[in-house]
Amino acid sequence: MRARDRGGIPLADEFRGARQRRIRLGRSIPADVREGDAMNSTVTGKQTGDRSWRLLIVAGWMVVAGAASLAQAPAELRPGVDRAPTAEMLPGRGPVQRGDWFDKVWSQRRAEFRARREADRGAIVFLGDSITQGWNDLARRFAQWKCANRGISGDTTRGVLYRLQEDVLDLDPAAIVLLIGTNDIGLGADPEDVVANLRAILEACRKANPKMPVIVCKVMPSHASRQRPADKIQRLNARVDELVREFPQCRRCDTWTPFADAEGNARPEEFPDLLHPNAAGYAKWAAALEPILRELPGLPAAAPGQKPS
Repeated sequence: MRARDRGGIPLADEFRGARQRRIRLGRSIPADVREGDAMNSTVTGKQTGDRSWRLLIVAGWMVVAGAASLAQAPAELRPGVDRAPTAEMLPGRGPVQRGDWFDKVWSQRRAEFRARREADRGAIVFLGDSITQGWNDLARRFAQWKCANRGISGDTTRGVLYRLQEDVLDLDPAAIVLLIGTNDIGLGADPEDVVANLRAILEACRKANPKMPVIVCKVMPSHASRQRPADKIQRLNARVDELVREFPQCRRCDTWTPFADAEGNARPEEFPDLLHPNAAGYAKWAAALEPILRELPGLPAAAPGQKPS
């Protein structure tokens, strides 16, 4: 006896009818969709596994890429270490040097200074800006003495005041040769502000060692075309003359008169760019310094073959 449902229709007939309806429905579906469905129905387990592996690979790649991106991202530059300090960080008064070029020079030079700290301990320290930094034959000019170069191109009196302790005083120098101020003038500083900053520098030197000689060189002549007019430089030098007399440990070195022409400007044959001395200019500076240095007792002898930083 055939089984019947509640409507009295044999169940076998109902199953055959449902199957025929599914076949007719399937024929109405596009062939590619039917094939895709058939494939999905047979490899679902395999594809699920494949998708899981692909997700894991993509996630891993994203982690690696993110880590590489972080590793390649430049570290934040620290003012005063990896680049020049900000104006807010600098002591003193007046304008400050700015620019990517100055940040680079500042960080490179100070890294060199730190690397040579022990080697330069107890030396005669030459402190200043590009004119000092550019004295490449310093060791030959003063071969009898141990010298250390602490010049940074573009520096100002405020910059020197900021780095004075670490770059100079921590070396326990036998003497200091200071030439600074031309960039202050070039940046439009009031000479009175420059004098105030120089006073702070000299006071710090006296506090560190009241017997340590400090040779304060006059700002060399330049030219109005370099934003350094003669009258402004002369006014600054005259005020620093007065300042130096207040400090018994200080000596004044005249590095203006030998270089100035009749108008008080630099001579092109010694300052080709009207700012930086050439070999002839450095020879004159050495000639002005040597008699003063020879008067100072106990200057350290140079080590054989030693070169200043």
